Formats: sequence, C-alpha cells, structure tokens
Amino acid sequence: MTDFERPLNERGKRDAPRMAKRLKEKEIPVNLMLTSPAKRALSTCKRIAEVLSYPEEKIKVDDKLYHASEDKMLDIIHGLKDQNDTVMIFGHNPGLTDFVNSLTNEQIMNVPTCGIVGFNFSVDSWKDVDWSNGTMLFFDYPKSKSDQD
Repeated sequence: MTDFERPLNERGKRDAPRMAKRLKEKEIPVNLMLTSPAKRALSTCKRIAEVLSYPEEKIKVDDKLYHASEDKMLDIIHGLKDQNDTVMIFGHNPGLTDFVNSLTNEQIMNVPTCGIVGFNFSVDSWKDVDWSNGTMLFFDYPKSKSDQD
C-alpha cells in the first residue's frame, strides 16, 4: 500500500472525534475545510467535520496539500477567497510543522497526528498572510490532556 492510500489507524479514528470535540468547545465557526487527498488526511477531515456539523460536501480537496512544503502551503493560503474568515487545513508533516513554525515566532517541535493549531492574522486578505505575522491562539493534541474526553 502506498503512503497516499494508507488508511487512518485505530488511534486516528479515536483521536479525530476527540480533538473535534475540543475544537467545538472553542466555538470557532469554520467557513472552509481544506484537505490533502491522502486517505488518512481526508478521513480525519471528514470525522472532524461530522462533529463540527460541517457539511461533508463542502470539504475542498486540494492535491497540492499532499506532502506540501511550508512555501507551498503559504501559496495555498494566498489563493484562498477572502470571504472565508476561518479555514481549517488538513495536511502532512514535516511541511505542516514547518508551516506552523514559520507563521509565528513560537516553535513547536512537532504537530502530532490529529494535532490542532489555531492562528489569527491581522490582515485584510489571505494574500497578506506572511511568515511571522500570525499569532498562535492555541495548540492542542491528543496526549496534551488526560483521557477526560
């Protein structure tokens, strides 16, 4: 089986809804969910969308997100429509962790599987998002809390 076709493992199937629940508690409205077409990324996205009551048919799959570099992810961000105030991106490491670290002056060693990171950008357009102009709002991952969920 290729990396692209590798399915979500049992831990991912368990962790995705748990992380979605934590995200839902933050009451952040999601305008767009954008995912890599890889089976495990798309499956994670769909599981989180279900918990957040985001319609599955509105999920946008972007082939360029599959193992995208941090620069490619920034290009994808620059191409977003400004009507989408809040966007969730489902991608892969190491590009995802590099991307997160480049957006702020904070350093995360690794965004683990099912990890979620929230940012705010004080810009008028997605085209204005650039390295180090984001403010990290939160970083959470399955093992960051005891099994209270």
